[in-house]
Amino acid sequence: MSDVPIAVAIAGASGRMGSAVVEAIAGARDLALVATPGRGSLDADWNGARVLADFTTPSVTARLAPLAAARGVGLVVGTTGLEDEARLALARAAESVAVLVAPNLSPGVAALARALRAALPALEDYDVEIVERHHAAKVDSPSGTALALARHVAEARSWPFPGSVRAGREGRTGPRPPQEIGVHALRGGNWVGEHTVYLAGPSETVTFGHVAQDRSCFAAGALRALRFVARARPGSYTLEDALVS
Repeated sequence: MSDVPIAVAIAGASGRMGSAVVEAIAGARDLALVATPGRGSLDADWNGARVLADFTTPSVTARLAPLAAARGVGLVVGTTGLEDEARLALARAAESVAVLVAPNLSPGVAALARALRAALPALEDYDVEIVERHHAAKVDSPSGTALALARHVAEARSWPFPGSVRAGREGRTGPRPPQEIGVHALRGGNWVGEHTVYLAGPSETVTFGHVAQDRSCFAAGALRALRFVARARPGSYTLEDALVS
């Protein structure tokens, strides 16, 4: 292993997630924070960064992706609520640099997703409901993690996504359609993040859950992602790729 630390830039360093990763990098001997580009200075000098961690907004992500690709800088994207413009920009960037997108950087959530995918084939007729809760200041709903879990379900069952997702229910909805993934969001207080997936059968329910008690779990996953992207070949990756490498 080289004695030279991996140079990291962080966009969104002053936010909840960004500040947690800044603190974690300060305690990591193999990583060094070299730049914190802000919304008004995204194209400023990144001081030789090898990897950029992005904890901003979808519109900023869409601007950062081509910049990172042009500079040969890998990307770790923790921004949630990505829209088509940002996703397309990231796909294009992945043609020339490593791009890891993780709406949730917790290793525990990655393990939950893997366990869910393993269980779905054995419980193919069970209804799926997802409940997530986050702090009152969270701006997107449902959470990116809830939608990622719903995507796993849709892919496992060959259902359309996001067409099979139903965010909440109200009024006289009628019987629950069989090819539906219910997603429900709670917002309040300072909840860090909680996700529960219910597989409801005719006589039993199987539950998968994850509770983030502190943002340090996300920061730990972010550091593993940064190390992975620093040595990865160009392409699109998930946190699971970083955890099994």
